[in-house]
Amino acid sequence: MPKTDHPDHDDSVPEYMRRIRSFVLREGRMTPAQQRAFDTLWSRYGIDYHGTPHDFATNFGRHAPLVLEIGFGNGEALAWASEHDLARDFLGVEVHGPGVGRLMNALAARDAGNVRLYKHDAVEVLEHEIAPGTLAEARIWFPDPWHKKRHNKRRLIQPEFVELLASRMAPNGLLHLATDWQAYAEHMLEVMETSPTWRNQLGPGRYAEKPEWRIETHFERRGLKLGHGVWDLLYRRV
Repeated sequence: MPKTDHPDHDDSVPEYMRRIRSFVLREGRMTPAQQRAFDTLWSRYGIDYHGTPHDFATNFGRHAPLVLEIGFGNGEALAWASEHDLARDFLGVEVHGPGVGRLMNALAARDAGNVRLYKHDAVEVLEHEIAPGTLAEARIWFPDPWHKKRHNKRRLIQPEFVELLASRMAPNGLLHLATDWQAYAEHMLEVMETSPTWRNQLGPGRYAEKPEWRIETHFERRGLKLGHGVWDLLYRRV
């Protein structure tokens, strides 16, 4: 895992000077096709971060329920969901350039019109670009588990973050979490069960069966081959 001099990831910096981040940047090299996607498709599918509340209806040309996926990776699940749920609009947030480029190419290949993307930190997008009550659903599938104990505090799913997310959800909006790390699943459950703004859809302390709308991705199949389990959690905004 690459080191960074950002204070959010420097254990020598006092806790109060660090803040939640939704990622550690592992950019990698983009293929020529992925770079062309940024050159030719970003104006169609991308949303530039400005730090002010955004009117997403202007991008989609309609008012429809908005689904947010944080950390969509290579975009496999987001592309599938948007194709099979045309009545809703989808907003993806990812910092990994090759994954964003790959997804834009996949969307353009079928002329998708109900997806827009940020290449930016999801916490800042939530804080500054998404107005309160905007989201019908949020999906965070297989986030970085930060499995070493000394790194647990870097996990995205923390009390502060889930309250921020709750403030952006419409009433009864759905939050769908998934992980293939049991310790993180238990952490997620603890955080969510103690939140005053979320209610477990299945009942207190319960995990969910894999919903039909979450397809099995390449990443998940790899984890299953390694012997990992998979845990889904479904919560409604109170």
